Formats: sequence, structure tokens, C-alpha cells
Amino acid sequence: MRTVNNNVTTLDQDLTRVIAILIQLEQWPNVSGAKPLRGNLAGHYRKRTGDYRLQFMVKGDAVIVERIGHRDGFYED
Repeated sequence: MRTVNNNVTTLDQDLTRVIAILIQLEQWPNVSGAKPLRGNLAGHYRKRTGDYRLQFMVKGDAVIVERIGHRDGFYED
């Protein structure tokens, strides 16, 4: 049971961090830590928190979140 509680606690912390980034993205372009991607992902950005990544793009005034996922294999298709 302890492992389940630890996993739920970790998941809750990760979810809280991801939600915080989504709230930050509402303030685009005044967002620190957003990194422009290169290569076939040029024109897209990523923001990271802990072990999770958010990939997004900007179209006009809209920030479109395309992916949210764990860093392991995040950029592999």
C-alpha cells in the first residue's frame, strides 16, 4: 500500500507542476524557460518541469499545447 501512496503523491506533484506551466503559458510571450525546438520541430517550443515536457506552438495570440509527456522518449515518434 505504501508504494501506491508514494505513486499517487508523485503523480499529484507532477500534475500540479504541469498545470502551473499551463497557467504560465496564458501569459505568452512573457514566459521564461520556453525553449524553441529545431529541425523538423522548428516553430514549436518546449517547456519542462521535473520529468515532464510540454510541446507547444504559437499561432497568432493562441498557444496550442500539442503534447504533454514524460521526458523518456518524448521527442521520439
